[in-house]
Parts: sequence; structure tokens; C-alpha cells
Amino acid sequence: MAESRVTMGTIAQRAGVSKNTVSLALRHDPQIPLETRRRIERIAKTLGYTKNPVVAQLMTELRKDHPASYRRTLGLLNANQDRDAFRDHPTVPAYVEGCRRRAAFHGYKLDDFWLHDPKLNGERLARVLRARGIRGVLVVGLMKENRLPERFASLWEQQACVVTGVRTHHPTLPFCCVDHHALVLEAVEQALALGYRRPALVVDELIDQLVDGRFSSGMWIGQQSIPASQRLPGFYAVEASRNDQAAFTSWLREYKPDVLFTLYNFVRNWVETLGLQIPRDIGIIQLERRRGSEDWAGMAQHNDLTGEAAVDMLVGMLHNNEIGPPPHPRATLISGTWVPGKTISLKR
Repeated sequence: MAESRVTMGTIAQRAGVSKNTVSLALRHDPQIPLETRRRIERIAKTLGYTKNPVVAQLMTELRKDHPASYRRTLGLLNANQDRDAFRDHPTVPAYVEGCRRRAAFHGYKLDDFWLHDPKLNGERLARVLRARGIRGVLVVGLMKENRLPERFASLWEQQACVVTGVRTHHPTLPFCCVDHHALVLEAVEQALALGYRRPALVVDELIDQLVDGRFSSGMWIGQQSIPASQRLPGFYAVEASRNDQAAFTSWLREYKPDVLFTLYNFVRNWVETLGLQIPRDIGIIQLERRRGSEDWAGMAQHNDLTGEAAVDMLVGMLHNNEIGPPPHPRATLISGTWVPGKTISLKR
């Protein structure tokens, strides 16, 4: 005999409420008091209720094809020191593009805020967000630090929050970023396949720390397939060498790498001022191909897809009424893609 399916009507009858109340409660809607939600959830669990995946998929398709005339709103928080980073920064606009595109797909619009605005603090911004009906925020633009401004500490307790680009500390929030470790490892494997045998990383120490050492760890793993004598130390004093390349020059001459892995276009100039030709004398691989590096070989980080993934995560959190820093923050990592270019060549 076919097994009978528990319906929302069955749960509603047992709980003494309407089917609409059951529907809202099982979607963790804050319109339903917490104690009522928990009671309905207990009854649903006792009865063995499960969602019908066909109906759930159908409702998703209906919402996509017939978006509500009222568009809900998410907050887009610019955490960069530059107020205009969403427009002028070499990297941040790609994240923003992905956020806007995916938010529109889900039927949301985005309101922008700058976290370094001296007129804002956590409570003031929280009041603004409440007034606009905003319950979820995306944090974009952390490029030199992974700690959010202290004066916004109270805000994270009142919102569903997702960070793009890095994992934050104090608090640690759900985040989406490129898989930096796998990115470097893939680039090293591509270089070794071309015949390079002395790969070396050129990334500033603070940037590597910002991503919890995932650039250097990817390089370390990638170097394990070559002899120990060819596993070169990286050059991490990049920012300190911007105005004086003596330390870089000394490092390059001492270790003699045959291919460099870097984030910075200016490293190419450093190499060329030493009279070395690229790629004849040394190869260079860009770990984040962007404007001004179109002819470089390297990795496309797909930061726009990181922005899209952040919106997907945030919308899911809102549907489940997950407000505030979670006890077990989730992470979504986006894979990079290898792109051939003129800054490396096949080694004979």
C-alpha cells in the first residue's frame, strides 16, 4: 500500500493553527513568534513531515518567471578605505558586478553604504537598514585587512551578513572568495608542465596573511614535486620595495628563479629594468589577471562569480532566518581558470 504523505494541513490541524501559519513557521519567518515556530517544527518532525521537492522547485520557477512588483533590498557595504572603490579599484568592481547581477536574479535591489564614512557607526547604520526593511548585507572591498571596523560590532548581531574576498576575524562571518591555495597550485602545475623548474612566489607578506597564508601554502605544495634544491623561498617584501627594488634585485640574483608568480603588474617592470627579457630569460605568471595584464599568462579569479555566490549564500540565510554571526561560519570557494599568455613559453 502506498505510504500516505503528511501535509501542512495535517500539521495545522494538530497545532490548531492555519496552513499559512505552518508555511511561514517552517520557513522560519519572523512574523510567527519563536515559540510558535518551535512548536510547529516539533509537530512536523514528530509526524515525519518532509518538503515536497517538486513543489519547492515549481515555486522557485514561478518566482523567477513572475517576480514580485515589490523588490526587497539588501545592503551592499563598501569596506574599502576608498569611498569610490566600487568604481575605481582594479579588483573590487568585479565583485560588485556579480553581486548586482545575482541580486537582480533573486528579485532584490542593493543599497550602497561606505563603512568608513565618519558619520556612520553600527547603531546608526542599523537604524537606517531597519527603516528600509533590510535584513541582509554583503561586505565587499576588504583588500588590506580582514577585520571590520570596531564601531560596527553591534551591526553584525542584527543582520544576516556575508563577506566577499577574505575570511574576517572578530567576528568570523560567512564568506565567499576565490580558492587562493588551489589557484596557486594550478598555476604552478601549468608552469611545471611547460618545463619551468625553479618557480617562486612574489607576493607581499601582508596580502598572504590576509588570506591566511593560502598563497604561500599553494606554492609550497606545488614545489613538492620538484627536487628540494629547486624549492625557492618567495619574495614577500613587495610593498617595502615599491620605491627601492634593491631587495628584490638581490633576491632574484641569489635564487635565480625561472618563473615568477605574482599579483602585481609592476613586477614585470622590475624584471625588465634588470635587462631580463620576458619570457626568454624568465617567465611571469599573473595570479589575478585584470586590466593592464591582458597579454599575461595567469589565473582568472572570477571575482564576479564570488559576488554571485555571496548573494546566493545571503538569500539562503535570509530564507532560514539566520541572523547574526553563526556558530559555524560557512565558506564558498570559487575555482580560478588558467589563461595562457605571452609572459611564459615552452621550455626546452
